[in-house]
Amino acid sequence: MANITFTLNGNPVTVDVDKDEELLWVLRDRMDVHGLKYGCGMGLCGACTSHIDGVAHRMCITPVGSVQGKNVTTIEGLAKGDKLHPVQQAWVDNDVAQCGYCQAGQIMQAVSLLNQNPNPTDSDIDEAMGGNLCRCGTYFRIRSAIKQVAAGHSK
Repeated sequence: MANITFTLNGNPVTVDVDKDEELLWVLRDRMDVHGLKYGCGMGLCGACTSHIDGVAHRMCITPVGSVQGKNVTTIEGLAKGDKLHPVQQAWVDNDVAQCGYCQAGQIMQAVSLLNQNPNPTDSDIDEAMGGNLCRCGTYFRIRSAIKQVAAGHSK
């Protein structure tokens, strides 16, 4: 067991865990953060995507020990009070979600993409989002939402 200290959604936290335990389960089971979802457990579907120091990572394959001293942001940490993040607002504007299971991971991947490339092409979007699976097939709406934010037309 080890004390792992990191910042979670803007708040410093310390958790006493096995440093090799997957961050997904630490966040969900020990810290009551449920926006990120379990999908495949192998980092292939993207349902658990969250940020470490602003970059998208799969929490189901990320050992908690690797975030010592870092900033972890889940979907719960995107909005500022009642104001949605521009990507979240674009998701609403474009009616992206159907069942919604994958959407937190999709949004977190899209935010990471736009942080790294504020004006992505369709090809850039397809490449960055390709590892995030949506069983409902909302890929065209996801692309539209990302393009809306890139164009600066989010509410």
